[in-house]
Amino acid sequence: MEETKKQLDYPLLAESYPNDDPESLVELVCEVLCSSMPSIRLGGENLPMSRVKSRYRRLRFEHIAYVLDSLRLSESRIHNIKAYLLRALYDAPVTILYQSLF
Repeated sequence: MEETKKQLDYPLLAESYPNDDPESLVELVCEVLCSSMPSIRLGGENLPMSRVKSRYRRLRFEHIAYVLDSLRLSESRIHNIKAYLLRALYDAPVTILYQSLF
């Protein structure tokens, strides 16, 4: 947990997003990184856990901020927030690149 907090710059995350329960987001990331399952289902797709862990290890404060800001802007109703966040966090290192292009 402490390693993940350091990876995500938790003090800045907690200061910047105090109302978004940053502790729970850290726990969610830790849950994936500590999993011993061979695969995980994200967005209707079964993915090897090794690939998902690799992406989650790349997550930084900027990625979490991107996901939280995107959630704030979304007008869609999210029915399964955990599943949505798991996929959004997985996609964040790749999709954040596109944000700067548009």
